[in-house]
Amino acid sequence: MTDPQPAHRSAVVFGARNLGRAVIEALIAQGWAVAGAARSDATLDGVTAAGAMALRADVTDQASVRDVIEQAAAAHGGVDLVVNAASAYGGTRSGPFGGGPIAEADADAFDSWAVSPARSAFAFLSGAGSFLVAQARPATLVQVTGGSSRRAMPGRGLWAAGAFGVRAITQAAALELRAQGIQVALLIVDAGIEPLSGPAYAGSVPEALADPRQLADAVLFLAAQGARAATHELQLTPLAETWVP
Repeated sequence: MTDPQPAHRSAVVFGARNLGRAVIEALIAQGWAVAGAARSDATLDGVTAAGAMALRADVTDQASVRDVIEQAAAAHGGVDLVVNAASAYGGTRSGPFGGGPIAEADADAFDSWAVSPARSAFAFLSGAGSFLVAQARPATLVQVTGGSSRRAMPGRGLWAAGAFGVRAITQAAALELRAQGIQVALLIVDAGIEPLSGPAYAGSVPEALADPRQLADAVLFLAAQGARAATHELQLTPLAETWVP
């Protein structure tokens, strides 16, 4: 049995284009007051169309993360859930997909594939965590990452280095914030994510892609957990995708 939930719950979702948009829609359907944070006008227009409060933010900047959460809290009477579904890669990625073979990669590839995701997770967890500690009430933080946080692959070592960093930072935040009643969870999506609308990715097998709406259900599951049943890491893998224990 989960702990009783307040009648009015508030959430902030960073990265509201695909998975983030699905999370926003699922939360609104459950009666949450929601703010969606993104950088592009097109994404913010989608947030407004979904019925959420649209706020411009840079999830790689601690001050921007905290400022957006403070705005949402002022509008909705506090914050109970903060989700980072934003892409971990800002700007142009250098080199081949995943960074390429280690012996052939350069420093720019390392910065874009390894440093960028870890820095983004740090800014999100630090900015959101500092606000929630000051708010002094139970809340949930969800950081989304991919299957590379569990294993490296040839040609994708730099990508895995960044994802491993995201996992380590999230684990540390979970350990540090537990005593304040703040649940920090890493949601590992071990697959590509199907577009919420429009055609699937070229060359992809639809059955092997994660459904963003079902991923949103997983976020709702994490947000509904009580203090006596907290999940700090949840991995989701489509049955048609390769699963590695």
